Amino acid sequence: MTTWRSDVLGDGYEQLELPLGTDPDGEGEISATLVRYQPASTDLPDRAVLYVHGFTDYFFQQHLAEHFAARGYRFFALDLRKCGRSRRPGHTPHFVTDLAFYDAELEQALEVVRGEVGGGVLLAAHSTGGLVLPLWLDRLGRRPGGVRGAGVCGLVLNSPWFDLQGPSYLRNVGTALIDVVGRVKPQALVPLRKLDTYGRSLQGGGWTYDLEWKPLTGFPIRFGWLRAVRHGHARLHEGLDVGVPSLILRSARSRSAPAYDPSIDTVDAVLDVRQIARWAGCLGDRTTIVPIPGARHDVFLSEPRPLATAFRELDLWLEWLDGHGSAETSADAASVPLRPLGEHA
Repeated sequence: MTTWRSDVLGDGYEQLELPLGTDPDGEGEISATLVRYQPASTDLPDRAVLYVHGFTDYFFQQHLAEHFAARGYRFFALDLRKCGRSRRPGHTPHFVTDLAFYDAELEQALEVVRGEVGGGVLLAAHSTGGLVLPLWLDRLGRRPGGVRGAGVCGLVLNSPWFDLQGPSYLRNVGTALIDVVGRVKPQALVPLRKLDTYGRSLQGGGWTYDLEWKPLTGFPIRFGWLRAVRHGHARLHEGLDVGVPSLILRSARSRSAPAYDPSIDTVDAVLDVRQIARWAGCLGDRTTIVPIPGARHDVFLSEPRPLATAFRELDLWLEWLDGHGSAETSADAASVPLRPLGEHA
């Protein structure tokens, strides 16, 4: 029996623990946390959104939940194992050695969401979550019934992490090093400079969140986790089939800086948006990619003007998705062969 309880986000938000048993990475008992936004109303929509965060992140974007609710979707968000609400003492934040381990909580979450709504489920994700979900959908598509049989109707990715940023030699030589060290010493730290550039930009933009769950400089990156990500990138680059139409939103420009300055507020300061554009076609099915001028790495945490643009593009695509789904249903019905006159079932 599912037991929802009050969430830290306050009125209208509840959370549900999803037990996952013993951590395959050896850090004891683990669980994930499903959050739902359920404003006081007896008229609950029959379709839903299930959102997945990125690295050094968790769900706190209430305005996103409320926007989807206004569009006629019930909203759910998943804090993955060892992330945000799901992290417990002894857990290494966000640490997994195989992105496929997340299938367990994704499938549990989808089952709960489908049990609460009668219609389709739209999946949405940010950054690393935007890599995790396509890989999962590709695996799900190989099962009987496929992705649509599981109730998934579409995919929205917000600045998905499709490749390792930096020059090509770093990706080639660096990946070989990551693979060796990540296999032998998965908990070893990747020697990177700590930067609070993006975090300072978010704070200056008025976005507030729990700094224990989302520190300004990010959580330390470990070789075992990065190895899992690079294996995920390689699989993506071979070509996936997510089984449903996708919308990809990204900033129009990238820029990195050693310290915060106001220009960081209008660019992706985390990923290289050219890589997102390059690999977007690897998702399969229909893919729409929209650059948002002036957007941050999380386009839904952008300044007011690009944020409004991102929501407008999202709404236009959702309208298209509704029409596309209706057209597919009509086409399926039209494809049923007609019996000759006089023939009865």
